[in-house]
Amino acid sequence: MESSTSKKYSGSATEHMELIFSKQRANFEADPYPSLEARRTKLHQLKKQIIRYQDALAAAINSDFSSRSLDESKLLDLLGSVLEADHAIHHLRRWMRPSKRRTELLFLSNRLSVQYQPKGVVGVIVPWNFPVYLALGPLIAALAAGNRVMIKLPEITPNTNAMLRRMLAEVFNEDEVAVFGEEITDPARFTTLPFNHIVFTGSPAIGKVVMRAAAENLTPVTLELGGKSPAIVSRNYPLADAAKRITHGKATNSGQICVAPDYALVPKESIDEFVETAKSSFIKMFGQNIENNENYTSIVNDRHLKRIQDILTDAQEKGARIIPCDTYSFDQQGRRMPVQIVLNCTPDMRIMKEELFGPILPVVAYDSLDDAITYVKSDERPLALYCFTHSSVERDRILRETHSGGVTINDWGWHVVNHDAPFGGIGNSGMGSYHGEEGFRELSHAKTVFIRHRFFPTQLFHAPYGTFLQKLAIRFFLKKGDPNIK
Repeated sequence: MESSTSKKYSGSATEHMELIFSKQRANFEADPYPSLEARRTKLHQLKKQIIRYQDALAAAINSDFSSRSLDESKLLDLLGSVLEADHAIHHLRRWMRPSKRRTELLFLSNRLSVQYQPKGVVGVIVPWNFPVYLALGPLIAALAAGNRVMIKLPEITPNTNAMLRRMLAEVFNEDEVAVFGEEITDPARFTTLPFNHIVFTGSPAIGKVVMRAAAENLTPVTLELGGKSPAIVSRNYPLADAAKRITHGKATNSGQICVAPDYALVPKESIDEFVETAKSSFIKMFGQNIENNENYTSIVNDRHLKRIQDILTDAQEKGARIIPCDTYSFDQQGRRMPVQIVLNCTPDMRIMKEELFGPILPVVAYDSLDDAITYVKSDERPLALYCFTHSSVERDRILRETHSGGVTINDWGWHVVNHDAPFGGIGNSGMGSYHGEEGFRELSHAKTVFIRHRFFPTQLFHAPYGTFLQKLAIRFFLKKGDPNIK
């Protein structure tokens, strides 16, 4: 079936996008509160399409990356999307139910509630690293909340874009769900549309641009931005297990994940053992000579490969020691880069300033847990934090004294795919959250409704003031002020 956004249209792609926005807004005005049954039907249809298209979507992602494991795409992009749809389908009735609240004592016998109303048209801006999961996750939350959705896919994943268009167009009219991609030559035009909410996943620099554009329309935003997510390895935790799990986090999708461990903090006396165990763990997972290993994902394109190589070159020129987990040279053909462990990092290196978003693992030595916590707190608040410890005292201290969007203890990343909990950043790593009930709330307007009891005498609070009952209420709730304060 022809994609809803590829039907013949005489104007430009940008004009078409603006026309679709107008159609979606009109569609919402005509049906501003879809029923539970209607929302569940849409979610069931979407889930069915994900399952039907799983092979085609995985193949499309593989083509866009030049090499990405089909199983990795199914496990991370597609399974995660199905789990999120299932969770919304099963809990939507409860989420939609008005929340009863207690009135103040002064208004006892009246009724107070919060009703969750669809916002309208939601814009979703998707990054290239997980183009399916990071498109469908916000889409599921938006549909559950009763909204219409416009999705802007990245320019560098044209095959995935085309498959998502086709998949969604089979079950949604473009005035419900519309997909745009590389045909929008000026992506900034998307964010200038007066959406009722924008969900953006990407870098802090672009997040600021999106937020400025949204501010022109007073559009609320959810930003998921990443950052330098640390992994703290405690002295009481088995080093080999920590190295294996951190290496897996760096190798999955070739480290091109917003919640990948960005760097590891390791006790200084264990650095050499950690490095050797990380190398052996990488080889056990992916074998040696990964150049032709279809289970290992490539860097997405030459531009991003050069960025990663430049970061490594900068570190090397400033005294860092680079240890590849497999044979690798900067001038090799192809874009499969094994994890690069980097020692002797200093604050002036790009490797310690930028989110790496690739298979680079700086390993930083620490003397005490105090030093490790201080090191984490000296940087911007990250999207994720990973703590490897069997001590509840250490665990609780790290949770209390550090800030991050989310935390996984004794592993990496798995808090993200548990959809009964929110996912989002804090500070430089983002604002707002989605997934599960929090996603539904984020994309709904929480409208307070106060219903006055027929005979409740609120007119007693009208002017003229100074009546006996007004004075009694003031005396009861405010007590007596301090006469000495002038």
